[in-house]
Amino acid sequence: METPLKISFQGGDTSDALSQMITGHVEALEQLYGRMTACHVAVKIPDKHHRSSGLFSANIHMTLPGGIDINIDHTPQADDRFSSPQFAVNDAFRRAKRLLKERAQKQRGAVKTLHERIERTIDQPPDA
Repeated sequence: METPLKISFQGGDTSDALSQMITGHVEALEQLYGRMTACHVAVKIPDKHHRSSGLFSANIHMTLPGGIDINIDHTPQADDRFSSPQFAVNDAFRRAKRLLKERAQKQRGAVKTLHERIERTIDQPPDA
């Protein structure tokens, strides 16, 4: 992995399993895009008193060449799936992957175009 990675856990203890999962996701993003200059992942852990009903969230801040910043800040709203820290991390990286793919497509000039409209009426069969 070439990208400098910083992982922080806010509101709780660090987790080696989550750190390894995050490192794997960053390596996958490097395979996709390959040119990140920095990446900071912050996992927000619900406080100990509300852990059973609290929701996890993961925020990602990536810096790309040219000073381009990409932030993935998604705060879950009443979605029980976010009671799992693994789901929160996977969801954040799914969003990051989509944003990096879109940016790479724009840089390559691969923008979708509409197909040519075909004009015909019900009485006329299509040209064969």
